[in-house]
Amino acid sequence: MTDGQEEQQFGFTEEELDTHPTAYRDDLFRGKVVLVSGAGSGMGKATAWLFARLGARVVLCGRTLEKLERTAAGLERLGADALVHPMNIRDPEQVDGLMDAVWERFGGLDVLINNAGGQFAQDAIDFSPNGWKAVIDNNLNGTWYMMQNAAQRWRDGKKPGAIVNVTSSIWRGVFGVAHSCAARAGVIYLSKTVAVEWAPFNIRVNNIAPGTHETEGFANYTPEARAQFKQSNPMLHNGDAWDIAEACVYLAAPSGKFITGETLTIDGGGQMWGEMWINGKPDYFKLEG
Repeated sequence: MTDGQEEQQFGFTEEELDTHPTAYRDDLFRGKVVLVSGAGSGMGKATAWLFARLGARVVLCGRTLEKLERTAAGLERLGADALVHPMNIRDPEQVDGLMDAVWERFGGLDVLINNAGGQFAQDAIDFSPNGWKAVIDNNLNGTWYMMQNAAQRWRDGKKPGAIVNVTSSIWRGVFGVAHSCAARAGVIYLSKTVAVEWAPFNIRVNNIAPGTHETEGFANYTPEARAQFKQSNPMLHNGDAWDIAEACVYLAAPSGKFITGETLTIDGGGQMWGEMWINGKPDYFKLEG
């Protein structure tokens, strides 16, 4: 950034999250407990914020305590009851400790939003075994540990539950993050399977598949990459974190009471049109002029 330039803002400020319009009534989740993983920033933070605005008691988990505490401070300013629990979803024992803390503090859980995940951009042919395992462990195994632990407690307590997994729009592949694409596809078909297995326990399981949505993480990409993201869909612009937050509410609320095993794709039509090369478009695929 050169002198005189202002740093571009991506994502929502907390003031904007306070007042951004929503389609839902203020008390929709009053008395409910909602757990959001990866709640310190981006889609997870916006989702936790919206549930709190709708009256929910929220549980914020993630790996960075400082981010979670900042989110919690903003929610408490709104009058929400927020529990902060730093942990790593890749560790089943830490997942169990998280759920113990939720049941101890609130007596149970109503909604689990699995938003935490991560990956790095690299051509698949160059993945190391450890790099592959880390992304699969984070995006697939960690999500599963959270799903299973919550479902077992709901089953044993004879309580209903709703799970929403935030995955990715993987229908045409996600070039540059093949490891993440594989993991997210695994989550989608895992969810379809357990949605049937867990229906007798009144547990619904659904997914949201985002495309390119502007969050704080956009600052990590070059201007050229950010410009290319807008070419990933026929609407020729990016979504935002609020798109995902409102979709999570839709699937978790009574509006989604007859929906399970479904994946709601929110990508501006990107599954049908456009390109997204996370690691840069190879010269081979560039049209010669």
